[in-house]
Amino acid sequence: MSIARALEEDIIFGRLAPGTRLTEDTLLARFAVTRHFARQALVQLEAMGIVVRERNRGATVRSLTPKQVQEIYAVRELLQRQAALWIPLPAPQSLIDELNAIHAEHGQHIEAGFLRGVHEANDRFHLTLFGACGNDHLVQSIELYMRLSLPVRANSMANTDALRIAHDHHRLMIEMLRGQDNWVLAQLCVDHLQPSKARYLNRLV
Repeated sequence: MSIARALEEDIIFGRLAPGTRLTEDTLLARFAVTRHFARQALVQLEAMGIVVRERNRGATVRSLTPKQVQEIYAVRELLQRQAALWIPLPAPQSLIDELNAIHAEHGQHIEAGFLRGVHEANDRFHLTLFGACGNDHLVQSIELYMRLSLPVRANSMANTDALRIAHDHHRLMIEMLRGQDNWVLAQLCVDHLQPSKARYLNRLV
C-alpha cells in the first residue's frame, strides 16, 4: 500500500483526527522511505483536499469550520439536486442493474466492517447515479465537492447504524429510478447529505 493511500485511510476512517500534524520526519519513521516519497505523499493528499500544507508549518489533516461545512454542503445540495432532476426517468434497466450490484457490494462491506470497501462502493454508487444526468461537468463538480467534504463524511464511517441508514437511502434511490418523479428523487439525494453534516456540526459545538 502506498504512503498516500495508507494515510488517506487513516484520515477517512478517523485514525488521524482533523487538525493532526503530519511531519515528514514522522512519515520517514513510520514508512521507512526517502524524504522525497514522504513529501510526494503529502502533495497527493493535498491535491485530494484532505490535507492542508502551509509554508514553514508543514501539513495538517484538513479540518472544517461550521461556516465552511455549511458552504460546502450548500453547493453539494445544489449540484446533486440538479443532477437528480436531469436523470431521465424511468431509468434504463442497465443502470438499475449496475446500481443494484454496487448496492449489494456496499451492504456486504458494511456488515464485514471493511471501511475501505464501504467508502469506495459509496462513492462509486453516487457517481454512477449522478452520471446518468448526462452532464460530465456537473458530475465532475459533484466529485470535487465529495472530496472537499471528506472530513465531514469520515465522521460517519465508524458508525454502523449511520452506514446502514445511508445504505437504505441508496435502495430508495434505486426504487425511484423506476418511477417518473425527479423531484422526489432529488429531495432524497439532498436529504441523504444531512445526517453526516449534522453529526459533524454537533461535534464542533
